[in-house]
Amino acid sequence: MPDFDYLALDTAGRERRGSVRAASAEDARAMLGARKLFIVRMDAASGASAPPLLSRRALFRKKLSAKQLTLFTRQLATLIQVSPLEEALRTIARQTEQEHVREILHAVHAAVLEGRRLSRAMGREPASFPPLYRAMVAAGESSGTLGPILERLSDLLERQAQVRGKVLSALAYPVILAIVASLVVFALMVFVVPKVVEQFEDVGQELPLLTRIVIGLSDFLAHWWWALAAGLVAFALLAVRALRDEALRLRFDTWLLGLPLIGRLLRDLHAARMARTLSTMVASRLPLLEGLKLTTETVHNRALRAASVDITEAIRTGGSLSAALRRAQVFPPLLVYLAASGEAAGKLDVMLERAADYLEREFDGFTSTALSLLEPAIIIVMGGIVAVIVLSILLPILQLNTLAGGV
Repeated sequence: MPDFDYLALDTAGRERRGSVRAASAEDARAMLGARKLFIVRMDAASGASAPPLLSRRALFRKKLSAKQLTLFTRQLATLIQVSPLEEALRTIARQTEQEHVREILHAVHAAVLEGRRLSRAMGREPASFPPLYRAMVAAGESSGTLGPILERLSDLLERQAQVRGKVLSALAYPVILAIVASLVVFALMVFVVPKVVEQFEDVGQELPLLTRIVIGLSDFLAHWWWALAAGLVAFALLAVRALRDEALRLRFDTWLLGLPLIGRLLRDLHAARMARTLSTMVASRLPLLEGLKLTTETVHNRALRAASVDITEAIRTGGSLSAALRRAQVFPPLLVYLAASGEAAGKLDVMLERAADYLEREFDGFTSTALSLLEPAIIIVMGGIVAVIVLSILLPILQLNTLAGGV
């Protein structure tokens, strides 16, 4: 009979490892279960010992991506309707192809077998399961509505993934276009212009000003491109270091919100995300204050985070959500109006969801319009640069023709 190496936990939560001889893996699991050991990992014996739970590999393993977390949540919401939680977790872990995902789910499964609640078991993997996610799971466990809350969480994560996908797809083409155009201009200045300029060295006539400027830039890029690259890297590093200062970062983020195009995108994205998250939490019967506090921690823009903190404090002192949003003066008026309507009608979750839907549609329309203007603008700017380079080459030729015609 083959031997099976195992890594397990006993009833006290202590790590146990070793090997067991059995006819099959299922028989080995049954034998270990009779010893009241909860299996974390089992493999056919290979002569190597299993790594401990807190090994270097465990400490540095990857976390669940947004897509993997969404898929796991949807699978768990479906399976717990027809099977116990422990069985659902084990089934999902077995079906997972990625090794690091399987290890994370095994850790959660092992904690559930120890008798922990699912939300606390997920706390063993805080990088994969954010505080907001665990709070909603805990609310579902407390109210006995874990299934419906997991369904809402799945919907929330899927909508957030859709928004992220739209942002990436919207930025992909302009960014690639700008990079390719910049490389083309760089190649023209470094490889083409010097070859053409060689033809004018023995002319004996002063070259036009535009030609001299382009030649100077070409020489600089050809001989000092490394200095330019080093300067850009140094500037980026200094900027990152400077933005670690909270006061400076707050001023910078406030300036970003004041920009005509980027500011509106940031505000709408943040407002839509906050509205949908709060809608999900209110529908799940979670405290509004807890939802605001957890949502605030996920905001990267310091100005918007400060506004969210002020909103939380205003509600804690007895104010309403709509009044706090209005005083913040960084949220779209539609969100303020629908939040007030929802509070008055006792349907805050419904109105917040409608606000999120509207803001996301506005975001889609706004980005489509902005990109329809940005793409030709990039083409026009780069075309203008190329035209200047070509003109700087043609001017000396025309000047020589004029001189030849005069002679």
